[in-house]
Amino acid sequence: MRDMRPNRRVTALGSAGVLVTATLIAGAVAAPSASASAGSRHGQDSEARGVAIAAERAAKAGIDWQDCPADWGIAKPIQCGWVSVPVDYAKPYGKQIKLAVDRIGNTGTKDERQGALVYNPGGPGGSGLRFPTRVTNKNPVWANVAKAYDFVGFDPRGVGHSAPISCIDPQEFVKAPKADPVPDSEADKLAQRKLAREYADGCAERTGKAMLSQMTTPNTVRDLDVIRAALGEKKLNFLGVSYGTYIGAVYGTMFPGHLRRMIVDSVVNPSREKIWYQANLDQDVAFEGRWKDWEDWVAANDATFHLGTTRDAVQAKWLELRATAKKNPIGGVVGPAELISFFQSAPYYDSSWVPVATVFSKYFAGDTQALIDAAAPDLSDTAGNIASENGNAVYTAVECTDAKWPTSWKKWDRDNTELNKSYPFMTWANAWLNLPCATWPVKQQSPVNVKTHKGLPQILIVQSTHDAATPFDGAVELHNRFKGSRLITEKDAGSHGVTGLVNPCINQRVDDYLLSGKLDAADVTCTPHATPKP
Repeated sequence: MRDMRPNRRVTALGSAGVLVTATLIAGAVAAPSASASAGSRHGQDSEARGVAIAAERAAKAGIDWQDCPADWGIAKPIQCGWVSVPVDYAKPYGKQIKLAVDRIGNTGTKDERQGALVYNPGGPGGSGLRFPTRVTNKNPVWANVAKAYDFVGFDPRGVGHSAPISCIDPQEFVKAPKADPVPDSEADKLAQRKLAREYADGCAERTGKAMLSQMTTPNTVRDLDVIRAALGEKKLNFLGVSYGTYIGAVYGTMFPGHLRRMIVDSVVNPSREKIWYQANLDQDVAFEGRWKDWEDWVAANDATFHLGTTRDAVQAKWLELRATAKKNPIGGVVGPAELISFFQSAPYYDSSWVPVATVFSKYFAGDTQALIDAAAPDLSDTAGNIASENGNAVYTAVECTDAKWPTSWKKWDRDNTELNKSYPFMTWANAWLNLPCATWPVKQQSPVNVKTHKGLPQILIVQSTHDAATPFDGAVELHNRFKGSRLITEKDAGSHGVTGLVNPCINQRVDDYLLSGKLDAADVTCTPHATPKP
């Protein structure tokens, strides 16, 4: 499941943001032998040597910070630059790509500065380049941390401005209406299987197998270590949300001695048995639960929305809307697939509760245009559609290449047919999103065994109990694997991405950890942040 961002035909994992002068800090790069020893634990000696070479090269080159290109939409005083990395770390002197990075310096004094805080928002396929705008927009939640840290974002390999990949023509990708994800017949399933196979073939054709085979989490993690070196940082401070937590988990496993502080928020289950097929099935269950939480809230606010005073009444309205759109797509463009893409932002993020309920309410009050505006693609927004297609391409490439997926259609069909009986909101939409992995055209890897190695610092894990995209069990799993880690649980909450919300119980602990390294003596449970008000 993809992360939720505007203009995504999402079906979610996901989800959901720079730095120092280019002067080198002596010892910013670990000696190649140290890095190689970290990598050799995974039978990746050549890649470990390659990343040490690339990091040493990046430390010498630094980053030539400039004003960001005008069409990136990132205003001064944020600056942008590039870091070169090998496409294939086993061939560090082979083909290179440039990764886009940006930064804003710490807002405090020189003495207050503690280095760079590097951010990844998730995906796979999410851009981190908006992260420094938390400083320019004066986001109060991050004000204290911004005094001490440069805020650094980047586009991971394949994403946005970092050698972007593609699997299908972007205008074709967004066109609507698409078929109802829930199949009525074997013919419907065959049609979806054909689309998935064509999509997988399109990834190989448009991106090339050489690049596609290197679109993995371990390579993104190696890129992150090269960025660390280019920034002149001896050790990395990292904030990862959603899929960014898996980047963090793998970084902590592969480069434990290169980490200073790390917060992971809304955690992907790092178990090799979960990455990635089972993780997506687990999401379907969690999405259904959070969808019901939202319906309960809509019912409790019936005076505003007029959609029913019980969850069942609200669900009946949803099914009525869905059936109407299936029979005759609303405005000719909004069918069940487009409805799911729009409505799933409510179980994803509490910030979407009011906007989604408002559009839902307007529809039943006779205003269909609000729904069309919200859920239909905008074919005139070619830049947005390119970004949307690119995000989906990266999502697919990373998840399909990271791990071995079932190739038997019988297994997919059996698992999703069974799940759909009890968890119908997302199951089939998520299945078709991921089905290209069943016929993936490049070799699929074995996931890293995430665990504690010598040098790993204490990390902070933050998670809400009702998270739909990254179910709570993932945080518990990582907590068990990373010795000395601390878990903050936001009880009875479910917004995806907790650290950006106003909840003093959490915000204060994030500040304490990043500013002084201080963690509680034991795990902490916090009450939920405020429920949205209509």
